[in-house]
Amino acid sequence: MMPWRYGFGSFGGFGMLFGGLLMLLFWVGLIVLGYFLVRALIRAGRASNSVSESNARPAGNRALDIVRERYARGEITKEQFDQMRQDLNE
Repeated sequence: MMPWRYGFGSFGGFGMLFGGLLMLLFWVGLIVLGYFLVRALIRAGRASNSVSESNARPAGNRALDIVRERYARGEITKEQFDQMRQDLNE
C-alpha cells in the first residue's frame, strides 16, 4: 500500500492547506463582493436623490447653475459669465 493513501487522502497534508486557502479566498471574495454591492447601492441612492432635486428646481436656476459650472471650468470669461447671468435674470 502507498503511504500517501492514508491520512489526508491523495493530496497528503497539502489537501488541508489548499482547502483552508480556498475557504479563506471564498470568504474574502464574498466580503469584497458585498462591499462593492453596498457601495453601488449607496451611489445609486445618491444619484436618484440628486435627480429628484434637480427636477424640483425652476428651469432658470438650472441654467444659471450651468453657466456657473462653465465659468468655474474656464470655458467662458468673466465678461461672458456676467452677460449670461444678466440675460438669465431678466
